Amino acid sequence: MERYASCHCGKLVLRCAGEPVKVSLCHCFDCQKRTGSLFSVAAFYPRESVALMAGEAKMFHRPSASGFDVSFHFCPDCGSSLWWEPERLPHLIGVAAGAFADPDFPMPQQAVWSEQRHKWLALPLASHARNPVKT
Repeated sequence: MERYASCHCGKLVLRCAGEPVKVSLCHCFDCQKRTGSLFSVAAFYPRESVALMAGEAKMFHRPSASGFDVSFHFCPDCGSSLWWEPERLPHLIGVAAGAFADPDFPMPQQAVWSEQRHKWLALPLASHARNPVKT
């Protein structure tokens, strides 16, 4: 199976081979600020399963709440954050699940950083106050 993720303007495209290793929802304040929403949803793929098919990305590197840095790659034209490289999980690439524009995309298996979740938001997922043990 192959899936394609793209930015809003379509100039930046990733090909992801196979199924994601994990799909995770994150409530941390950094993800809230990055997405402008209450959470982000990431599809994690093995590094070797992800290929840039079109475009050139800009990168933003920052520390994360877990204590490990993350490098975000985004479209320089429309600003969409398409994928990221978490130092905490160096063998994986996180891809913005919404960038697949697929309503049949697998549901997240867990929610992390639920201690920063908006209290009125209830989701049917296993929830961790912070990050769970490394996968």
